[in-house]
Amino acid sequence: MDHPGRAALRSWLDSRPANFFEANQPLQRALRMHWGDERFAALRPRLSAFGETSATTIDEAARVNDRIGNHPRLDSYTGIGEQTEAIEFHPSYYIAGRAAYESGMLAVQAQPGNILFQGALFYLLCHNGEMGHACPIACTAGLILALQQRADPAIRARFLPPLLCDRYDELQHGAQFLTEVQGGSDVGANTLAAAPVAGKPDVWQLSGEKWFCSNINAQQFLVTARPEGAPEGTRGLGLFLVPRTREDGRVNGFRIRRLKNKIGTRTMASAEVDFAGALAYQLGPIEAGFKTVVELVLNTSRQLNALACCGLMARALLEARAYASQRHAFGQAINTYTLVRETLADMAVAHAAALASSLHLAALVDRMQTGVASAREQGAYRLLVNLNKYATSIAATATVHQAIELFGGNGAIEDFSVLPRLYRDAIVLESWEGTHNVLCLQALRDMARYRVHEPFLAELEAIVAAIQRPQLGHICTEIASAIAAARALAERVLALEPRAAEAHARRLADALIAVAQAAYLLRDAAWAEDDSMRALAELFVRQHLRPGYSPLDDAAYLTLVELAAAG
Repeated sequence: MDHPGRAALRSWLDSRPANFFEANQPLQRALRMHWGDERFAALRPRLSAFGETSATTIDEAARVNDRIGNHPRLDSYTGIGEQTEAIEFHPSYYIAGRAAYESGMLAVQAQPGNILFQGALFYLLCHNGEMGHACPIACTAGLILALQQRADPAIRARFLPPLLCDRYDELQHGAQFLTEVQGGSDVGANTLAAAPVAGKPDVWQLSGEKWFCSNINAQQFLVTARPEGAPEGTRGLGLFLVPRTREDGRVNGFRIRRLKNKIGTRTMASAEVDFAGALAYQLGPIEAGFKTVVELVLNTSRQLNALACCGLMARALLEARAYASQRHAFGQAINTYTLVRETLADMAVAHAAALASSLHLAALVDRMQTGVASAREQGAYRLLVNLNKYATSIAATATVHQAIELFGGNGAIEDFSVLPRLYRDAIVLESWEGTHNVLCLQALRDMARYRVHEPFLAELEAIVAAIQRPQLGHICTEIASAIAAARALAERVLALEPRAAEAHARRLADALIAVAQAAYLLRDAAWAEDDSMRALAELFVRQHLRPGYSPLDDAAYLTLVELAAAG
């Protein structure tokens, strides 16, 4: 006779959705709000198809690919001693890759205005913690933009089409090699040398080392290097495209020293690389190299990093809700216990806030690419892209950890659920494309130099002022007050001498992203006219904006928890 506990676990497995898109009402509502009914209806079949693929084919491939023994291996030479610098992957890697790339999530970048669509597909992919392909896709997306906007026409015509291809056996993908041994954040200290090739304008040879090179199996590398005689710091860094192989098929002047043994993202090959005369093609003016890296490459990666975090959180919440409905303790399902429902509500609030700000950011990029964004929106973007990456990465790790704790001992078992993989990947996503301190300090510098908090906060005020539902008036008033407080805090911090201001950079970042996520959440709730969305927004405001808030003194708290926990 089957044990009732095992039968409950089987019911949990059977209850999980077979389509991540169709199971995700918050995503569907947000896309309809941003796009309108007509475009949503046109794109829904592709999103639904990929939601099913992600929940089935990719989910299983990611599970197998992440097993010990199935991770990437370096194979530097053929049997007869010819250099290859090849990376060997388990067959499951290619199964997941074919499904991810043939969704067209990179091909859509051929035309402006598709970043939100790309982001939705990417978010669905990352429900699996499938960083073996999510990171390469993010790297490639930034390279596509750099080629589209900075490359010489001949270079663009040669290297861009294979990146936009949606046929897996023909496409190429990109990598970003920025980090050197002295540290990834101090890009201005990079020393990789670039020497011009005589008689070939815009062709260079690169020599030196890069310390952290993700997606080392890519066909195209985006690399920062310093020409001889160039100024120190970021002003002297050029940006170059390095093909993996030369025209004769030989390895293009690089050697992989070793693969990185990472805590997470283990299905994606990261390496240390030595360059020795690698042929490289200049992307834009040398003096504008670092600007291109930040504006096109890093900002794109930060946008997608945030959506990856949202995907991890969404999957953790799905698993936790399903498990809590089937797992029994002391004669009843554990989701009937108030503390469990509070945990589920907290997870739902964190995910909803992260998704609202990340989708808003993607929609804003679409408006910028299509030339309809206002000057105020463009100013807001510069601050939001850094704050959002910072906040979502923290929230992802915390949310997945809550799911693991809800599972109890089962949550720590690698082959029991997806949660351990999600947790390991979330930890890596906190550091990728900027650590917490780096992002907060960048935001502080941008506020001091460009006053970017002014259009950012003005845009939030406009969003809140446009909400017309009377039943949400009290929340609008509370958010408006918090925005005013955040503006005062910003001016107070910026008035300090630099060292003192740095000491408060994270507190200021926390205040600014909190009012932003509250505004986006409330706007989404007002549009959807949905009680659970309203509950999520109200709980977020209480938890993050209301000074001295105590649920003990809030008569509506348990009702809001019930609505939020149920989803």
